[in-house]
Amino acid sequence: MALVEVRNLVKIYSQGESPLSGKLKGATEVRAVDDVSLDIHAGETLGLVGESGSGKTTLGRLILRLIEPTSGSIRFEGRDLLTASRREMGRLRRDMQIIFQDPFASLDPRFRVEEIIAEPLLIHRNSQGARTSKDAIGAQVLELLRAVGLDGSIRRRFPHEFSGGQRQRIGIARALALRPKLMVADEPVSALDVSVGAQIVNLLAQLQRDFGLTYLFISHSMPVVRYLSTRIAVMYRGKIVEVGSTRQITESPQHPYTAALLEATPEVTV
Repeated sequence: MALVEVRNLVKIYSQGESPLSGKLKGATEVRAVDDVSLDIHAGETLGLVGESGSGKTTLGRLILRLIEPTSGSIRFEGRDLLTASRREMGRLRRDMQIIFQDPFASLDPRFRVEEIIAEPLLIHRNSQGARTSKDAIGAQVLELLRAVGLDGSIRRRFPHEFSGGQRQRIGIARALALRPKLMVADEPVSALDVSVGAQIVNLLAQLQRDFGLTYLFISHSMPVVRYLSTRIAVMYRGKIVEVGSTRQITESPQHPYTAALLEATPEVTV
């Protein structure tokens, strides 16, 4: 059984819709995700690649149930996420985390680093009625900082004091805090320069080995996806047009859009 099973998933947005009176004359519907089915297997990195606007981020957020689908089904470890209660989703969210695209916008500027990383630990401790001491949480924060290549001495500093790459490492530490099974990495290096992005990609690969993570890695860059992924799913205009092993997709693409992506993207070293 796959860790994540997505079947016939659809997300429709209406354009030209009035919040007071509903659809206006001439309003159109956009199928951001259009009848998508795919599996994500435990321990793998499934690369989801496609151009901007293809529906990649929407699909990632649907899988985490950060937004609700129009139709279809999503199962996590066999559990139907769309029928899960709010309390059940609270428990499930320990196992499903996200790394955001923008390391500048994803960290609360009012919080110190230690507060940012400790926040999910505190939320889920309180939600389950568990009692974890302040010292124990502090020790976990230091461990997480070391895991992402940052010194514990930075824990009292604020996000604005760091570079983009350092901020993304902080965001990764926060996502890692609950030891999730699934990590959705939504364009995690697109806001960084190439050399810093390469360091983050290598960090993600190391963390997968160290923590047994499963990734849905979302990107528009085929070379980055090829480097990190076990399998690749190609998304075009809301649809998955091709899924296969990294070797099959990059060496023998079957869909014209996949071939176009490979031809249009320069090689990078990571």
